Formats: sequence, C-alpha cells, structure tokens
Amino acid sequence: MNIRTICPHRSVLGEGPVWDPSRGNLLWVDIESGQILEYNNERKEIIILNAGSRVGCFSICTDGNLIAGTEEGILRINRTTGKRVIVAQPEASIVGNRFNDGKTDAKGRFWAGTMPLKENAPLGSLYRIENTYAVEKLFGEVTISNGICWSHDNRHMYYIDTVKLGVDRFDFDLESGKLSNKTKLITIDPSDGYPDGMTIDAEGMLWVAHWGGWQITRWDPSNGKKIGSIRMPASQITSICFGGTDFKQMYVTSARRGLSAEQLIKEPLAGSTFVIEGSGFVGTALYLFKVDPLLKELN
Repeated sequence: MNIRTICPHRSVLGEGPVWDPSRGNLLWVDIESGQILEYNNERKEIIILNAGSRVGCFSICTDGNLIAGTEEGILRINRTTGKRVIVAQPEASIVGNRFNDGKTDAKGRFWAGTMPLKENAPLGSLYRIENTYAVEKLFGEVTISNGICWSHDNRHMYYIDTVKLGVDRFDFDLESGKLSNKTKLITIDPSDGYPDGMTIDAEGMLWVAHWGGWQITRWDPSNGKKIGSIRMPASQITSICFGGTDFKQMYVTSARRGLSAEQLIKEPLAGSTFVIEGSGFVGTALYLFKVDPLLKELN
C-alpha cells in the first residue's frame, strides 16, 4: 500500500473529496478559503472555482456543473465560467451558521447539513434539496453536521454529528426521502480522534475520517464494529472518497487549521490531499445531482 500527496497544494481546511469519472479528475473544497479545487490529472494542475464564501460541500450535477453548500446558502456554480447563483437560503435568518458536509442520494437529491461557525452549540440542521431547489429540513439540534452516506440497498442512511462521537443510522425511504428510527450505530473513543467525513465501499463497509486521530477507519454497519484502520501522515483527517478508473484508489483530505508553527514542523503534510493506492479496497461512483431541465439559472 502506498500513500502519497496528489499535488503540492496545502488546504487550510480541506474537505469533501469527489471523484469525477467523466473527466478523471478529483475535486475537493478548502472551506476557509471559499474554494472548490479540481486537480487535472492529465495536465497536473489545479483549477480553482471561487464560491464567494466558506464552502462546506458540493456535488457534481447531471449537466456537469456543481451544486454547493456555502455560508451564503445553496449555490449552483458553472464549472466553465465560474458563474454563481444562489438557489436556496434555508438559514438566511440565522447569523453565524454555514453549510458543512453533504452528498447526493440515489434519486439525485442533494443533502447538506449546517453548523455554527463557533462549533460550540447545537444550532445546525440537516436539509434535503430537491432538483427544483425546494428545501426540506429533516432535523435540527446539530453541532457539526458531517459525514453522510447511504447503504447500497437504500434502506439506511448513515450520519455523523462530530461532537456526538459516533455514527447514527436511520431507516431511509428512497422515494420520499424520509428518515425514521434513528439509532446510534457506532461509538468512537475520543482518543482515536473525532469522526468527520465518511464514505461507503463496494462491500457496504463504512469508512470514517478522524479529525485529530491520524487515521481513517473501516466499520461493519451490520454490527457497528471496527474492522480496520489506515494510519495517515497528518493528524487532522477530514474526509474520504474512492476514485480512479476502477475506483480502487482512496482519496483523503486533511487540514492545517489551528495547528501551531511547531506542530506544522512535525507534520509538514497537514492540509494535503492524499491518494492511497494498493489498499485492496474498492468503492463506487458518487451520485449526481439531478438538474431540472426547466431551470436555466446558469445559462
């Protein structure tokens, strides 16, 4: 197994890696810089899209552009021109919150959660954004809305509120997008680092990134038990996705926010985006946000 950085760029708060199989590129966000970064594997260069404010998450859309959760609300961003359009602001009346992690489900709906900038109170919520940009709040009292993914049979959704030190499981109805029967599936010891981003592999096992834990871990959702871990060369590990032509590569983001000069000397790769090759694990493509063809906001 080989772990290396994909490029020299160091993010302040790297998050939300997404593999784009149509272009063979990796995208991720640098939250504090308000940037969505795309690494062009062929040209070995970074393309930067400015989101205009802190950007916590995004998904690729069926038209090739992006939908993103930011400090301003939900945006659509044209990948060619950089044009930004705010399409929903479910927390316009709430000062001091921003969107954090999010993903698209198998029906092409975007799910994204919010959190307070101070990270000190349960003032965030989880939302579902339809392809018409209609928004439904699923639940509130969230402090740091983080990792989200679904079982391959779409019977369950898995979700992380970082401060609660675990992974919750919900029963999930794909057609309606409704959640029910919340249970605590996984409990994480704080000495292992706080749970951050999350993904699922082709075998249906969950992968969790550990902020402050120098690792990513693999869990069996049938019993909530840890079945593996991979040590990473940075402490603040933030998220994971699978990619590459065969989805056998693992891409892992990290952060350097809050680290002292002394700490940065000890971990010079903090903020890097890593690729893990030869792990033996395989993933699947992420779902695309289904754009309503009647909406022409980026034209």
